Amino acid sequence: MIVGQTQIIAKQGNITKMPFDAIVNAANSSLLGGGGVDGAIHRAAGPDLEFECRMLGGCKTGQAKVTKGYRLPAAHIIHTVGPVWRGGENGEPDLLVNCYRNSLTRAVEIGARSVGIPAISTGIYSYPIDLAANIAVNTSRELVLEYPDAFDCLTLVCFDEPTLILFQHAIETSA
Repeated sequence: MIVGQTQIIAKQGNITKMPFDAIVNAANSSLLGGGGVDGAIHRAAGPDLEFECRMLGGCKTGQAKVTKGYRLPAAHIIHTVGPVWRGGENGEPDLLVNCYRNSLTRAVEIGARSVGIPAISTGIYSYPIDLAANIAVNTSRELVLEYPDAFDCLTLVCFDEPTLILFQHAIETSA
């Protein structure tokens, strides 16, 4: 999908090995590493990332904080804490929108023109992937419209093929 001059795409791969100006980390509230993409990012970035994260004092669900990328091919990591899925009636959609909105706003602030974004909250936090994909695509599109000259490419990085298919479908059917 092209929005203005920005390309929004879905791609399968390992976000820790892809060259972006910034990547988004689906972090836990401590920001000190965990499982899934969070653990992979911490392992790939090295111990200096944990040290910097300790200085940030954690992060609330829906918010986003920035660190250096250290050993990653990305210059920056934007850490956001996604909501745990509890059936969808506990504010989860708004919190997930805030994750994407705040992460991309931080990207604008640091001048990141290419951003890799994982499927936030769809792993251990159990957010339904099809719902998360629609939120990711629509919120990304809205931010590009809000900041039309900020980005060259936003890549929704999917860990596996089933997730990729759902994210591609969300891109194809987005208004």
